[in-house]
Amino acid sequence: MSIKTYAGIPQKYAALETSKIVLIPVPYDGTSTWQKGADKGPEAFLDASENMELYDIETQTEVYKQGVYLADAITENSSPEAVVSEVHKTTKDYIKRNKFVTIFGGEHSISIGTIRAFNECFDDLTVLHIDAHADLRKDFHGSTCNHACAVYEASQTTNLVQVGIRSMDIAETRVMDEEKVFFAHDMAKDEYWMDKVIEALGNNVFITFDLDAFDPSILPSTGTPEPGGLFWYETLDFLKQVFEDRNVVGFDIVELCPNENERASDFVAAKLYYKMLTYKFAGTEEGDEYDNHFNETKKGVSKFNTEEEDEY
Repeated sequence: MSIKTYAGIPQKYAALETSKIVLIPVPYDGTSTWQKGADKGPEAFLDASENMELYDIETQTEVYKQGVYLADAITENSSPEAVVSEVHKTTKDYIKRNKFVTIFGGEHSISIGTIRAFNECFDDLTVLHIDAHADLRKDFHGSTCNHACAVYEASQTTNLVQVGIRSMDIAETRVMDEEKVFFAHDMAKDEYWMDKVIEALGNNVFITFDLDAFDPSILPSTGTPEPGGLFWYETLDFLKQVFEDRNVVGFDIVELCPNENERASDFVAAKLYYKMLTYKFAGTEEGDEYDNHFNETKKGVSKFNTEEEDEY
């Protein structure tokens, strides 16, 4: 019996032992407040990926040959807090196996767990938050693990840099560091915004990419689309620069809300994921050893994490 692999790649490129990359699907949509369906996002993304050409014209590479292991989906959904805890634990386990760990949601609340794991494993972490929404509420609807709180913890524990923001609550202005926020209306008039973002980043960068960062004209199938977003080639130009100039230690992509009558969004998400992998491993040969440089001796555990500290 054949085992499902990412993008239908051959089994020899899909084994955990030999893959440099791990992909964790998290089909969760427990706290979204408008359009439901982000729990169907990982499946739609994986289906679209199977219909995507795997040769990248820009770089003339086939990044899947670095090895991409499709992990079991995280299906915990008993509570937002339980989901965040499971995502945190699973993500950290794969980081400690020396993998380049990527996560595909699901709604944005899952990023609380992914960011927490990366922050516990890498020194001086910068979180590059690409999104239409600020997501800086300390709690929302009775939970600190709501999608509206996705990067509040990161704002307290990491160097948080926010890009593409064009929707927020006034209460979030009291938390936001506006010197590290790049609002969409300013970016539209500033030809140097990409350089300014790069300057704000530290060396170790985790990217959390909410697909509603895109303008809805190219990606309408998301839970809370907002006009005035990013377009395809400016996004790729920006991401390529980030991967070239900084050590991107991992990323997640969230908030695909598939619509059976509009499949282009699924494909945009699939292509974005593959391009990000391509930029990460550009110039890396298939047989090269990979070292994710996580800090085995780092003992700092987030004050937001009530679990017992892991031993490295």
